Amino acid sequence: MSIDKLIVALADWDAAAKAACINSSALVEAYFQRALTVARKQQAKSWELRAAMSLARLWRDQGKVQQARELLAPVYGWFTEGFDTGDLKEGKALLDSLEA
Repeated sequence: MSIDKLIVALADWDAAAKAACINSSALVEAYFQRALTVARKQQAKSWELRAAMSLARLWRDQGKVQQARELLAPVYGWFTEGFDTGDLKEGKALLDSLEA
C-alpha cells in the first residue's frame, strides 16, 4: 500500500470510528491493526504513530486502558525530535491521559 493510500485509509477509518458509522468495533480494530502493520512494514514512523493513536483511543473507549498505553508508549518513545509537531503533541496528550 502506498503512503497516499495509507493516508486516505487512515483518515477514512478514523472518521468512521469517530462517527460510529461502523457498528462492529472488531472491524474498526482490524482496520487500525492493518494500518499499523502497513506503517511498520514501510517503516513510516509518523503513520505508525497515527495508527497507534487511533487504536489506543478505541481501546481506551472500550476500557482497555492498559493495552492502549502498552501500544502507544513504545511508538511515541521511538521519537527523539519533533516534539513540537501536532502528531507528537497529540500522542503525548493521549499517553498522559492513559497514565492518569
